[in-house]
Amino acid sequence: MKARIHINQHVIRDNRKHGENHPCITVKTYKANTYCREVIIDGPSKIIYSPEFPLGCGAHVWIEAKFEDCILKP
Repeated sequence: MKARIHINQHVIRDNRKHGENHPCITVKTYKANTYCREVIIDGPSKIIYSPEFPLGCGAHVWIEAKFEDCILKP
């Protein structure tokens, strides 16, 4: 299963504004979105910059990897 990993800038801004520390890394699959503070990619991956075709959430830069190769740390 493909995973797309990106940084959620809205969470970073909200954390800064309210003095909080919510996870800002989003790992998206076709099944769900998972939020975490750290992701270890133990396999091939690629970084994509696509300003013409951003993700549905608006991200223009993301990392693609196999979800099975990702170790997520909340």
